Amino acid sequence: MLAKTKKSGFQEKLLFLYRFLQTPGQIGSVTPSSKFLAKKMVDAVPWNEVYSVAELGAGTGAITKYIHAAKRIHTRVLLFEKDTHLRKELQKQYRNFSCYEDCQELQTVLKLEELSHVDCIISGLPFYNFPQAIRDKLVEQIIESLKDEGWFIAFQYSKQMKKQLEEHFDVIDIQFVPLNVPPAFVYVCKKKKSVERS
Repeated sequence: MLAKTKKSGFQEKLLFLYRFLQTPGQIGSVTPSSKFLAKKMVDAVPWNEVYSVAELGAGTGAITKYIHAAKRIHTRVLLFEKDTHLRKELQKQYRNFSCYEDCQELQTVLKLEELSHVDCIISGLPFYNFPQAIRDKLVEQIIESLKDEGWFIAFQYSKQMKKQLEEHFDVIDIQFVPLNVPPAFVYVCKKKKSVERS
């Protein structure tokens, strides 16, 4: 069920704040994504076409729970979360999902999972916090791991990544979500058919 008690929601926010204070470079906000942002992202996915999905930067599972509710029964879900404590909590809560640490190793993980690609990638990564070299590595891994015309749904707190994303994706839509702390933009992107592979 999606519904959470006020107590558990409060505990989730406290945990997120604590982990943010421990590793602010990895966690992009002081509070988890709002239900409005999570729903906007998950609702943008054409689930009838998606048999495999990866969530990057799953955190406390604020978006994961909506993925769990929206996905088809046999859709495979891969979760990536750098923070050890948060990743262990995700593993406990979503036992049918595979959990991994580093989404910079997305291609390696797909080989372990015996997947040639995924149909969709949903990202909560704070690209703004990363050096350009890491942003480039992440985008490269995302491109290599998505099927042709696969979906990339990401939220950011600015339009800083728009230019880089447009090099590899058709940006179908950018939706503003004011009911989030801070307010966010949801990028709905589709991988271009003919992407040069290195």
